[in-house]
Amino acid sequence: MLAPMTNTQSHDDGTLSDDEYNWLTMRAKGGFGMTMTCASHVQEIGKGFPGQLGIFSDVHIKGHQRLSEEIKTHGSLAVLQLHHAGMRSPEDVIGQKPVCPSESPKHNARGLTLEEVHQLRDDFVSAAIRAQKSGYDGVEVHGAHGYILTQFLSSDINKRGDQYGGSLENRARLLFEIVNAIRKECGKEFLLGVRLSPERFGMKLTEVKQIAQRLIDDAQIDFLDISLWDVFKAPVEKSHQSKSLLQHFTDLERNDVKLTVAGKINSAADVKNVLDADVDFVTIGRSAILHHNFAQLAMENPAFEPVKTPVSEDYLRKEGLGENMIAYMKRWEGFVKD
Repeated sequence: MLAPMTNTQSHDDGTLSDDEYNWLTMRAKGGFGMTMTCASHVQEIGKGFPGQLGIFSDVHIKGHQRLSEEIKTHGSLAVLQLHHAGMRSPEDVIGQKPVCPSESPKHNARGLTLEEVHQLRDDFVSAAIRAQKSGYDGVEVHGAHGYILTQFLSSDINKRGDQYGGSLENRARLLFEIVNAIRKECGKEFLLGVRLSPERFGMKLTEVKQIAQRLIDDAQIDFLDISLWDVFKAPVEKSHQSKSLLQHFTDLERNDVKLTVAGKINSAADVKNVLDADVDFVTIGRSAILHHNFAQLAMENPAFEPVKTPVSEDYLRKEGLGENMIAYMKRWEGFVKD
């Protein structure tokens, strides 16, 4: 699977640009079995970065139809990631204070009212319906990386006193309401996944595993996408270091739910090691930026290694990155030649 990656290439109003279209469709052509969009915000106030691809308005449907159709032409599944940045929305990007489950002075974010929480839930669902109308095979609900659903899940961040705060069941309520409503509205044939990340942003491994297991047991999702930061690392929490972070999730009773993981899976050998660890499919980020056809290259050559970085701007242009994405990639130390 192509990882859902920030690329800052679309238009300010959230409509699809030719650069974003080219970036994603090249990866579908390059052999990725599932091509996932960048995080696409479900509310205008949930925008997380400039040039973000939106899904909060019917105005966005035409571009998404064009994108999903071309992705599927190459035999790849077209999946859109549903996102809201919450307190991580930059104030200068959204033009107002960002929102959070509860007030966060550190992030200059205001707490959502109960009515706004319900609206947020409904807007995630409306965005999924919009994605289905746009021709996508499915959606992934972004519950990872410190964005708004992580903020609800985190006891460090979520200080609400109502049914959406306090116990883990309450903090996870919004996520499950969104998942259940999307399944109800979009039907059984529409792919539905959830992305979670253990560690960071106050996320505790035990709680993330409990949420993951409940998502599996409820049988509403098709795949679970765990962003591990590094698939080969040990857990940060010492009490859980008897096995790798990856094994904590491969050991879950998965029933019919497929598991994918992301985090420093760079070479064909890495792909094999992860698949051999009982993961159903791998999610590729960095190497997919460097090689639009990484999937083909890795399948053809078990010894394939990605090109060494830093690479030139011209190299990235040939791999389908637009100027805004190339500028964004310069934030990654040692990735783009000076």
